[in-house]
Amino acid sequence: MADRGGTPEVDWPARPDMSLALNRMGTFDWDLDSGQMHLDDTALEVLDLRPDEFTGTAAGLGSRIAPGEEARLDARVSQALKDGRSHYGAYFRSFRRDGSPGWTHIQGHILRDPQGRPYRIIGIVRDAAHDPVEPGAGGEQAEGRRRMTGVVERTTAILAHARTVNDVTDILKDPEALGHLGAVSVMLGIVDGGRIHLVAEGQLGSYVPEIEYTRIDAQFPMSEAVRNMQPVFLGAREEFQLRYPNLWPYIEPLSVRSGVYLPLIAQGRPIGALGLLYTREGDFTAEERNLLMALGSGIAQSLQRAMLFEQEHDLAEGLQRAMLPRRIPEVPGARIAVRYRAARMGRDIGGDWYDVIPLGEGRVGVMIGDVEGHDTDAAAVMGQLRIALRAYVSEGHSPGTAMSRASAFLRELETERFATCTYAEIDLGTGILHMVRAGHLDPVVRRGDGSCHRIQVAGGLPLGLPPRDQSGPGSGYPVTRLELHPGDTLLLCTDGLTERPDGRPESGMQALMEAVRSGPADVEELADLLCDLVGDAGGGDDMALLLLRRRGTPLPRGGGPLRQRLAPGDPDAPTLARHLIRAAVAAWGAWDQADEIELAADELMTNALVHTEGGGHVSMRLTGEGRIRIEVEDESSALPHRREAGDWAVSGRGLMLVDRLADSWGVEPRGGGKCVWCEFAVRGTAV
Repeated sequence: MADRGGTPEVDWPARPDMSLALNRMGTFDWDLDSGQMHLDDTALEVLDLRPDEFTGTAAGLGSRIAPGEEARLDARVSQALKDGRSHYGAYFRSFRRDGSPGWTHIQGHILRDPQGRPYRIIGIVRDAAHDPVEPGAGGEQAEGRRRMTGVVERTTAILAHARTVNDVTDILKDPEALGHLGAVSVMLGIVDGGRIHLVAEGQLGSYVPEIEYTRIDAQFPMSEAVRNMQPVFLGAREEFQLRYPNLWPYIEPLSVRSGVYLPLIAQGRPIGALGLLYTREGDFTAEERNLLMALGSGIAQSLQRAMLFEQEHDLAEGLQRAMLPRRIPEVPGARIAVRYRAARMGRDIGGDWYDVIPLGEGRVGVMIGDVEGHDTDAAAVMGQLRIALRAYVSEGHSPGTAMSRASAFLRELETERFATCTYAEIDLGTGILHMVRAGHLDPVVRRGDGSCHRIQVAGGLPLGLPPRDQSGPGSGYPVTRLELHPGDTLLLCTDGLTERPDGRPESGMQALMEAVRSGPADVEELADLLCDLVGDAGGGDDMALLLLRRRGTPLPRGGGPLRQRLAPGDPDAPTLARHLIRAAVAAWGAWDQADEIELAADELMTNALVHTEGGGHVSMRLTGEGRIRIEVEDESSALPHRREAGDWAVSGRGLMLVDRLADSWGVEPRGGGKCVWCEFAVRGTAV
C-alpha cells in the first residue's frame, strides 16, 4: 500500500476490516450463556473506551450510554429474542470521554441452536454522527413513535380492565409501565373539592415527595394543568426553577431534566392530573405531545369509570346494609356472630340476609337467605321478605308454616324472583332445634369436641316457587329436629362463602369445613377467620354468615326433653304421658311435687283433647334455671281462659287448678294453633 501525499494507500479491493475502520464501524461478539462480550479496536474507538476500561460484559458499556437509553436497548434486545427474530438494530445517545454527546447505531445478528434457543449475538457498532439530516434522527424518531404508540395502546388495553381507583394506580406504578413511558417518575392526582390529592407515585431511581394535598390555585404544575385544563410541558431543569419555585427544592437533587403534567378531563371537567418526569432534556415534539395527550385522555376515561364504579358500589353496599338488621340482640344462653361482605367484583348489590329473633322463654329464631339476582331490586325484595318472615315467626307460626307463608308472600310480590332460606328455632334451655330449609345450603354444626358435620336437613322448594302440594299451608317445608348441646356451634351461610373462581363449590365447602374444624371456639374470632378464608378469592358473589354457639353446662342426669303425641280417641296416650311425666319428675329430684305436676299436666292434656279436634303434643323439660316446664300444643287458635265454675258444674276448674298448683302459666300462639304451658320451681335437689 503506497503513500499518496500523506494519505495511506488502500489495497484494491479494500479488505473488510479496512472498510469497517474507515467508516468507524466496529464489531462485537456477545456470548449470551456466559455474558462475555468482545469488542474489536474500532468498536472501542467508536465508544471512546480504552481496552483496560472495558470489563468484557454488556454492563461495561454503561459509562458511554446516556441515562435512560440502556433500559431501552435491553428492552429492544429482549423483545427480539422473545419474538424469535434473527436481527435487531437501534440508535442510542452516547457520551465521549470529554462529555460531548454523540449518536451510535448498533446492529446484531442472533444465532440460535436447533431448538431455537438464542446463544450468541454477532454485530456491528457504528458511529452515527454523520448520518443524513440529524444524527440518528430517523431511527430515533421511528423508535420514539413506536414506543409511545405502544405505550398508548398497551396502557389503554390494561386500563380497560381497571374497576377501581386502586387498579388504575397499580397500573401506573408498575415499573414495567414506567420503562415503556421512558419516565423515571409517574404521579397521579385526583381532584378532591378545591384540592388535588396525590394518590399514586411510581418511580425507578427517582422520587419526588410532593405534598399529598395541594390547592388547585397553588403554584405547582399539576395544579396549573387542572386549573387551565391544558398540559404543562417542561423541557429543561431551568423551567422547573423559574416557573415553580415551590417544587424546585424537590427537583434540584434529582437527575430530572424534563417533565409533562397532563390534565385528566372527563365530560368537560378536570378530575385529576398525570405527571411524568424524564431524565432526557429538550422540548417535546408535536408528535410526542399528541401521543401524551391521547394517553391522558385514555387514563381520564378509565379513572372516571373507576370513580363512578366505587361511588355506585358504596351506595349499593350502603343500601344492602340498611336492609339488614341494625343490631343483633343479646340472647341469654347463646353467643351469636353475624357477618355480611359485599361482592368483590361488579358494582351490583346482592340479596343475602340474616336475622336473629328472640322468641321468649329461652327460645330464639335464626335465619339466613339469599334472593336471586344482584341488583337493587334483589335488595328491595330481600328487605321485604326478611321482615315478612320475621313477622310470621314472631306471631308464633311453626317453622314450616312460617316458611310456607313467606313463600306465598314472595309469589304475591310478582317479582319473578325466588329466594333460598334456612330458618332454625332453638330452645336454649334444652338445646332442641327445629329447622326448615327452602333450597338453601345445609347447615354445619361444630360439636364441643371440635368435630364438624354437615346436617342433612329435609328441604323444600326455594321461596317464591309454586308448591308441589297445595293441600296444606306448611306441607311443602318439612321440619328437621335435632339437639344442640352446650358448647356446640351452628353455622348458617350463603353460597358466597363457598364459591370459588374455579366453579367448584365442593372445594369451597371442604375448605370451609376444615376452617371451622380447626378454628377458634369464640364465634366472633371464627367469623373473622371464615371471612378471611374467602378474601378476594371468592366467585364475585356477596356473602352472609351467622354463627350461634350454645352456652351452658350439660344438664343433670335425665334432663333431656320428653315429648308425647296426644291422638284424639286414644285412651292410652294420656296414661302413658302421665307415667312418663312422673318418672321424669322423680329423676329430676322433685318426687315430692310429682302429684301436683302430674295433675296440672293432666288438666292441660284433657283441655287439648276435649276442646280441640286434632289432638296435640305434650312435652316436658328441665330448664337451665332449674324449673320443670310442661307444654301442651294443639291446632286450635281459640285461647283458653280461666272461669269460675258453679258448685255442681262438671267443667271449668282445669285452669283454676293449674293456676293454683303451678308457679307460672301462660298461652302462646303457635302458627295455626297454640301452646299452653306451666312451670314448677324444683324444690328438691337434682340428682
